[in-house]
Amino acid sequence: MASKEEILINVTPRETRVAVIENGLVQELHLERTLSRGIVGNIYKGKVVRVLPGMQAAFVDIGLEKNGFLHAADIARNDPAFNGEPIKDIPPIQDLVREGVSVFVQALKDPIGSKGARLTTELSMPSRHLVYLPRGEDIGISQKIESAEERDRLRGIVQEIIDQQNLKGGFIIRTLAESASAEDISHDILFQQRLWEYVSTEMKTAKPASMVHEDVPLALRTMRDLVDENLEMIRVDSRETFDKAVGFAKEFVPEAADLLQYYPGEQPLFGLYSVEQEIENAMKRKVMLKSGGDMIIDQTEAMTTIDVNTGSYVGRRNLEETLFKTNLEAATEIAHQMRLRNLGGIIIVDFIDMQSRKHKKQVLAALETAIARDRVKINITDISPLGLVEITRKRTRESLEHTMCETCPTCSGRGMVKTVQTVCYEILREVIREDRQFKAQSYTIVASPDVVDLLLDEEASSLADLQEFIDRPISLQVDTHFLQQDYEIVLV
Repeated sequence: MASKEEILINVTPRETRVAVIENGLVQELHLERTLSRGIVGNIYKGKVVRVLPGMQAAFVDIGLEKNGFLHAADIARNDPAFNGEPIKDIPPIQDLVREGVSVFVQALKDPIGSKGARLTTELSMPSRHLVYLPRGEDIGISQKIESAEERDRLRGIVQEIIDQQNLKGGFIIRTLAESASAEDISHDILFQQRLWEYVSTEMKTAKPASMVHEDVPLALRTMRDLVDENLEMIRVDSRETFDKAVGFAKEFVPEAADLLQYYPGEQPLFGLYSVEQEIENAMKRKVMLKSGGDMIIDQTEAMTTIDVNTGSYVGRRNLEETLFKTNLEAATEIAHQMRLRNLGGIIIVDFIDMQSRKHKKQVLAALETAIARDRVKINITDISPLGLVEITRKRTRESLEHTMCETCPTCSGRGMVKTVQTVCYEILREVIREDRQFKAQSYTIVASPDVVDLLLDEEASSLADLQEFIDRPISLQVDTHFLQQDYEIVLV
């Protein structure tokens, strides 16, 4: 049975948040802040600052705080010197680039922690059904399109358009292209050609260590990347963003245009679907299972560990049944938490030890079934004799915790607290919620010194806009005993 899917887009001047809801449950959260937008998909004119033969890589200055990382394999695939011929052995990095030269690169992964962005010289222009590779030659197709007849049909459509328009470059046919019409694919190719023409012009005048092209913002990327046949509705709570989304959808994603709805309700959109509570829960180490068991999730620089415990669940028959049912429930919840928290890299799951081989297979099968809906590539190993399962999930952006939290100075990195910025935005949303509910004469925000300082400095304009929006005076009061994430809104 196909799942019922909805997308919620919550927009404030400083932050855009997207929640993917499946059958009433929050499955994915995407967050983009105006001051720290992700760079995946952006194209830069970089300058090679260091070549590392031992790592087969180079560091490239693209104008950001940290230099980007370019591996030899990401150069060899499309370097003009190789005329598009397949490369069996990757040439030494020093034969491909040298220090001081300029190179056009595209970001594959955002900077994460102490690591700079992962780069490639294989530039690409993504659209709804295709990815255009200006320097490629072949037509690739997603492995998830299994029908040989459909694969041949799609290849034929793309090849015919290439021949008719005498196009250069290669294409990758995406999974969402399955059952797409020739008109849809032709429309995508036209969009990509226009985009590449614009980018090519910008590349001619770009300066070293500068951005040439920026990918579209989160609200619009949502329609390009997250819309599928199960989607029933996209709700947007900002009129300005809704109008932009409608225009973008009509031009590039026409099938999504009819799904868009503007939400003007008094109750906050995320509150209507309990998304705020899910965000709060996603910040916690402990995840409670319905049976009474629990899971402890810890993120480190190298990996994420998930420890499954029986907790208060004691079962009805025997110990083996208790362990099996707890692990079975945990398997489904692990898949949910990986998507919700956007856990990436190596994930080690410590299931409770089970004696029955049959039970182990059933738990693993439940985990594989649960991750089938994940949009990110995942690999899982068998359960080891110690009850451990190793999962690798492709990492393309920071996890939710690393995006919304920072290392706590009080505990020297052993815990996490919300950033001052996160608390400020939470306060601004809470004032709107309380004003709609109580209609007080005025409001006093009591918070820690750092939060009040930010509201008086960088976020002063946001606070002024809020006062004008609710037409009520707002005052600030410092409480030195408050922790960074603590605040209180006093109604007068």
